[in-house]
Amino acid sequence: MGDFVKIFDTTLRDGEQSPGASMNVEEKVRIAKQLARLGVDVIEAGFAISSPGDFEAVRRISHEVEGPVVCSLARAKPEDVDKAYEALKGAPKPRIHTFISTSDIHLKHQFRMTREEAKKRAVEMVRRAKGYVDDVEGITDNVSNINKAVISVHCHNDLGLAVANSLAAVMNGARQVECTINGIGERAGNASLEEIVMILRTRRDILNIDTKIITEHIHPTSRLISSITGIMVQPNKAIVGDNAFAHESGIHQDGLLKDKTTYEIMRPESIGLSQSTLVMGKHSGRHAFKTRLKELGYELSEENLNKAFDRFKILADQKKEIFDEDIEAIVAEEILRIEIPERFRLEKLHVASGTETVPTAMVEMYIDGKHEKETGVGDGPVDAVYKTIAKMTGTKSRLLRYSVNAITGGTDAQGEVTV
Repeated sequence: MGDFVKIFDTTLRDGEQSPGASMNVEEKVRIAKQLARLGVDVIEAGFAISSPGDFEAVRRISHEVEGPVVCSLARAKPEDVDKAYEALKGAPKPRIHTFISTSDIHLKHQFRMTREEAKKRAVEMVRRAKGYVDDVEGITDNVSNINKAVISVHCHNDLGLAVANSLAAVMNGARQVECTINGIGERAGNASLEEIVMILRTRRDILNIDTKIITEHIHPTSRLISSITGIMVQPNKAIVGDNAFAHESGIHQDGLLKDKTTYEIMRPESIGLSQSTLVMGKHSGRHAFKTRLKELGYELSEENLNKAFDRFKILADQKKEIFDEDIEAIVAEEILRIEIPERFRLEKLHVASGTETVPTAMVEMYIDGKHEKETGVGDGPVDAVYKTIAKMTGTKSRLLRYSVNAITGGTDAQGEVTV
């Protein structure tokens, strides 16, 4: 049986430090309950001394949310540690997370203290926190009984290496990873929880390490964070981006339809999605197009399939994405109407109209196979077109209904005209 890594979620503390990601107490409690369903081991609920709102969030989450350990951040200052305990007092699984930055740059420019002074401060505050709770997280040096402690790693993504550095720490003995949903956090963000979890889950046969996360809750949790913080996930974000399980390339779609493992290293169902998405666009192939037609209820002959596919490719060059309504319109226009002999076929249409211009229409049509061309005027551009067509076809008609509708959304949508 493999080893396990504890997941320390700091979405509510470090994640909230993303510009614009501020959350109120009720939103934090709601997220914390979802994190508990996700199965995280530790929830860092806030920084108790930083504001009354953070204090209340720590207090409520530590008392109301069942399952995970709940902790408050505290600087290596007596008043911070005391405030953290005040918020956590009486909670079933409290932890105080005390810290002090110890790089040469921080010691020299921010704290103006020596390394020995920083070590002394850290020891004093850990001892103070231990006087309040049994579970304390702090900074350690090289000590002989280090094997009795759980080593935690906390990485930021300034160079895009937060997940890679976190995994390197795990491979070298760290057994707790501090991370956030969607990788939100200070500056470029924190290590992404969903990426760390799914790497360990997908490659546990090689790494022999896993987490206790219930991965089917990853996608719903990601969406909850986005909806509350207003920070949207980039489409190509690993695991939870909209394109993570979307395929447009014809080669990829063909492989996926034959065997999903050809282009999906994990199943979409494993993170809470119902299925993969075949995006119909200009890179889509015949196999995917035929499959989508069957899903829509159309069984076409090989000849009609080729005609519809050719029309699909032309339209795909004009639109970024083809919707089911577009495909149905193609079938209706290119296939179903072909079965009815056409006496009249519109070839070209040009209309001129304006505030000081008489509405004029130039129409070119094939009538019983013969090419005809005519120009006419009317009360408006539509009237000019239909009067010209009536003149060319020798028919008399009365307009009962005229409507123009977009088949799909967007400025590049196909239009449907009903006369």
